[in-house]
Amino acid sequence: MGGGFWARRSAALYLAAWLMLGLMLAGLLSATGGAGLAASLLFALPLVLVYAAVCGFSAYYLCRAYPLARKSTPAVLGVFFSTAVCAALLWCAAASGWAAWWQWLAPEGDSVAMSRPLTAVMFGVGVLLYGMTACAHYLALEFERTRGLERRELELKLLAQDAELRMLRTQVDPHFLFNSLNSISALTAIDAGAARDMTLQLAGFFRHTLGLEAHHKVTVAQEVELVERFVAIEGVRFGPRLGVERQVDEQAEACLLPPMILQPLVENAVKHGIGQLLDGGVVRVHVERAGSQLRLRVENDVDPDGAGAAAGGGIGLANVRARLLAEYGIEASVHATRVDNMFRVELVLPADTGE
Repeated sequence: MGGGFWARRSAALYLAAWLMLGLMLAGLLSATGGAGLAASLLFALPLVLVYAAVCGFSAYYLCRAYPLARKSTPAVLGVFFSTAVCAALLWCAAASGWAAWWQWLAPEGDSVAMSRPLTAVMFGVGVLLYGMTACAHYLALEFERTRGLERRELELKLLAQDAELRMLRTQVDPHFLFNSLNSISALTAIDAGAARDMTLQLAGFFRHTLGLEAHHKVTVAQEVELVERFVAIEGVRFGPRLGVERQVDEQAEACLLPPMILQPLVENAVKHGIGQLLDGGVVRVHVERAGSQLRLRVENDVDPDGAGAAAGGGIGLANVRARLLAEYGIEASVHATRVDNMFRVELVLPADTGE
């Protein structure tokens, strides 16, 4: 039956409400009908529970068959009024038969007598209870419909977010490949052996990244390993001019983050920082976990007389900003600063271990 109303908790509340009505009816019969409390309970409770089942099932299917958004109000009121009258008449007939059966079973015992005033009261209460049950079903169905709309809206948002992340993730590979091919082209005329080594390193790097999916996260340890593969590729071209320092907190290694989020930053550090220095420089990668936050920092030496190009505000950094915004919203941040001869990019995002 409809998951919204006939869920376990809702069914328990529904039956509890009807049991309270049965107790009230038994008290009324005991006070006005002359029957004892035990006889009133034996008469009222089964009768009320049967009527609860009749009202529940019939009103549920009528509410499904006559949705308020598609049927006219007079038609809905007419159908439910006629059904409520029929259900109340059947309830009164069942009550009369139930009382007659008890009188036949125990003619000299304590039993409930169905008088005309009692029958009229039960008829009116029966119509009213059927209408209240129908209203409860309509409310439950509307709540279920609203939840379904919210769930579909959330699913559409997640699909849109996943598509955006895939699009942003696919920008990384062509950008990196373009820069790497330019480096190989430059090395070909200078050092053919180094160009060949760089080509092999590049093939291994892409073989590894092809297994990464944009919507699946990787651990910090895996991301740092990917950065080391990239640095090995660039090390073929720069040789001793490129130095790398890595400091990763052990507590941060198991934290999850989007794949290839550090590589564009290190690539910018090499291209816009170290690549512009005659004597080379050092790229520093620092990762730590600070409570519920994961902090990642990439620093590189820059030319003190160089322009703002060392900031690397192109595709790489913009891509990282967009991916973190799509993935974490306001929970993540990106800060890029230049202090003296040092350029720094710091990422702050939630420390998620998947547990």
